[in-house]
Amino acid sequence: MKMKMHYEARISVAFKLNIFFTGVTGYIGGSVLSRLLKHKDAASFHITALVRSTDKAEKLKTLGVNTIIGSYSNEDLTFLKEAASKADVVITAVDCDNLPPAQAILDGLKLKYEASSKAPILIHTSGTGILVDDARGLASEHIHYSDVETDKLNALPVTTPHRNVDIPILEADKAGFIKAYVVTPSTVFGKPEGPLIELGIQNGHSMQLPWLLKASIARKQGGHIGKGLNRWPAVHVEDNADLYLILFDAIRANPDKVPRGYYFAENFDYSYLEASTVIAETLVELGIGTDPKPTDFTIEESEKYLGPLWFWLGTNCYAKADRGRALGWKPKYGKEAYLADIKSEVKFYAQQQ
Repeated sequence: MKMKMHYEARISVAFKLNIFFTGVTGYIGGSVLSRLLKHKDAASFHITALVRSTDKAEKLKTLGVNTIIGSYSNEDLTFLKEAASKADVVITAVDCDNLPPAQAILDGLKLKYEASSKAPILIHTSGTGILVDDARGLASEHIHYSDVETDKLNALPVTTPHRNVDIPILEADKAGFIKAYVVTPSTVFGKPEGPLIELGIQNGHSMQLPWLLKASIARKQGGHIGKGLNRWPAVHVEDNADLYLILFDAIRANPDKVPRGYYFAENFDYSYLEASTVIAETLVELGIGTDPKPTDFTIEESEKYLGPLWFWLGTNCYAKADRGRALGWKPKYGKEAYLADIKSEVKFYAQQQ
């Protein structure tokens, strides 16, 4: 009996799914890792995470996560290649414009394929910035994109944001040594939950919205680029994490039936005028602003408060997440939740001044 139990234990270890994850303490990545840790099959996952500090590494170890200390900005990225070469699945959720670390991961995955003759999985985080126009605050008849429109998306030039990394990943998939799924979030909002937030090691705030909030707080007036009529899609951080897990489970169940390539994450769209109005009204409530109606940033204000970011705040982005919905993804949080989150974030960043 003892010999049988020992043999079964060895079998369970042998069939662990090796997952290498970058960006686990970020706003998006932390929520996805939290889902993996609560997954019904979590006992069969061997998760290794890249982190920058010993403190975060020690905290992640309490959750059963193995760690590698390093950074995408390291001059020597051999550690990324080595980690990827041991992984059945790689999930990236950090710096989607940085090609050298992405290439190091692809090199490692190619070694994995050559050693096993089985293409490993790469779930890469990009962004719907690949779809932006140059509307400068105006509404646009810009082409609407669905993530099922593969030919249209693959025709986007390398000069488009994020495509400098997306294209090599998709080419590696075409070459056959990885199976690539590029999750492409839009404006991500909301308060993440889970063990990484509880441990204080996950970023709890979005990347995109603070650009507008901090500039508006600094000028004591809600602001937008041009007329603010430009529109973007949005998705709650928890709905976004759900998409990753639904995709992850679908791939594990039957990878040959899951389309590879882009997976957009969106649930509704909003105009920057709507977002800026909530900001302006909240600043008045806080006694910081005096006018509940937002105004357009002047050229001088754009340069002072936004720098090169002003371009992004004036763009349109039209995306439809048809692939995720086809897999059963059902995002719950709509525009009302987004506008309420903006108000909460204004209060948070105002206190930081």
